Amino acid sequence: MGKSIVCNNISKLFLQGTEPIYALRNLSLSVQKGEFVALCGPSGSGKTTLLNLMGGLDQPTNGEIIIGGTNLKTLSKSKLADFRLHSIGFIFQAFNLIPILSARENVEFILELQGVAYSERKERAFGVLKAVGLETLSERRPHQLSGGQQQRVAVARAIVSEPELVLADEPTANLDSTSAKSLIDLMHKMNCDRAMTFIFSTHDPLVMEYARRLVRLQDGCIVSDASKEQSR
Repeated sequence: MGKSIVCNNISKLFLQGTEPIYALRNLSLSVQKGEFVALCGPSGSGKTTLLNLMGGLDQPTNGEIIIGGTNLKTLSKSKLADFRLHSIGFIFQAFNLIPILSARENVEFILELQGVAYSERKERAFGVLKAVGLETLSERRPHQLSGGQQQRVAVARAIVSEPELVLADEPTANLDSTSAKSLIDLMHKMNCDRAMTFIFSTHDPLVMEYARRLVRLQDGCIVSDASKEQSR
């Protein structure tokens, strides 16, 4: 994947009955490789919609999204799925864990799809579960874990393959403050050490504090976009 994410004049229109509702309206945004960006704004401002479009999980009604020189709308469904698998890590607010798999197997699943050998993927999965404080719970299934623990599994799954881009939808929403800080510390370290790009949607002041760039949305439009010095 190349060096940047570019959203060119994108809009997303939904129909509510017969009434058109714009989730995003003529929005343009560029994010360079290695940035640590927080999308903030009130509920309904378009943050999650924007993440879904950048991740190729949905298509804009108008405009285009280019990631590392690849225009997502030129890709077939299979090529888009392959692009997501190898280039993007997702952290969903609803976790999206596979119920019949253990925490370790959920984390391994992406590596298995990528064709990583069993012994290596098991070692990598256990290592990242240890990093998020769940090494002793690695064989538990999602229903045996708290919401916060499931969220940490979701974070581990997103970063285990070391993608160049991680899209995180409210990643600290289900966590206590201590767990939230340890996870943000981990993601910040991966950002610094590996130039992994992180884009968050968030209401959490802690995430906003760590972010080096705050993009504020309201009614589907960017109302401010400010970079700040990072002292950490």
